[in-house]
Amino acid sequence: MKAIVCRKIADDIGTLRLEDVTLPPLKPNEARIRIRAAAVNFPDILTVQGKYQHKPPLPFTPGTEAAGDVIAIGDGVTNVKIGDRVIAGGLGCYAEEMQVPAIGLRMIPNGVGYAEAASFTVAYLTAYVALVRRAQLQPGEWLLVHGAAGGVGLAAVDLGKHIGAKVIATASSDTKRAFLKQYGADLVLPSSGFREAVKEATGGEGANVIYDPVGGDVFDESTRCIAFDGRITIIGFTSGRIPSIGVNMPLIKGYSIMGVRAGEYGRKFPEKGRQNMFAITKLLAEGKIHPHIHARYPLAQAVDAMRTLETREVIGKVVIEP
Repeated sequence: MKAIVCRKIADDIGTLRLEDVTLPPLKPNEARIRIRAAAVNFPDILTVQGKYQHKPPLPFTPGTEAAGDVIAIGDGVTNVKIGDRVIAGGLGCYAEEMQVPAIGLRMIPNGVGYAEAASFTVAYLTAYVALVRRAQLQPGEWLLVHGAAGGVGLAAVDLGKHIGAKVIATASSDTKRAFLKQYGADLVLPSSGFREAVKEATGGEGANVIYDPVGGDVFDESTRCIAFDGRITIIGFTSGRIPSIGVNMPLIKGYSIMGVRAGEYGRKFPEKGRQNMFAITKLLAEGKIHPHIHARYPLAQAVDAMRTLETREVIGKVVIEP
């Protein structure tokens, strides 16, 4: 089989190579998956560059989200069978095949394509933990989503609308903003200079919940348009700058700053983690959330797919289809 292989840590992801790889013998608890689609996520790039918190030993195959068909199972596997359409996770998704513990596999809902199944989990789990578990977003509240055209941002817009919030979305280009209007955001603004428009839209009160995967100047400006008793959820720092704040500001304005690590939330609270996964999968199965696939690339062009994220061209998700 063929797979993308990282043999050295480097800022230049062009060092990745498509190679012939042989998987080890299947363990009794494992299933082998023929991958039909793998999602491209920003942490995949950071892992290759050695800038992510998880640093796998070399060599490794990037990618942590995939969907495909079960083609073999170990002797001890009873929860899936050959031919099942499944969602898989774990390092090694940029490949034609992968082997994973079968217990972690989830069935693809009927009527859902491989690309959507492969690319919704990380984005929507992040949005769910941020908006439902941490911020406890309520119907009728104002939700401000930054980086709203990206994978985790678009998931927050989608989930926020499903919850019944009034959604303000920010994005960096006219193309992205036009898409967000069509996607259902109630108000769409540029990614800087949004403060006064947010205050005006909310009757001077500010946003009740702010979802921030950007950080930097965006966070700084967000602290000036957050409502009393509001909640700012910290998703990440795609701007490259980790902001800081004097704690007198949240004291005076009565708002909370909440960190969001969806995977760690599930590890700390396993039962809630299972509930979260069930909830977003049920929403997908019922057609109540709408993952958007921006582009599809063959496995041989995996580096090109990753570079679309580096250049901030993507609206929604990019997938690799081996």
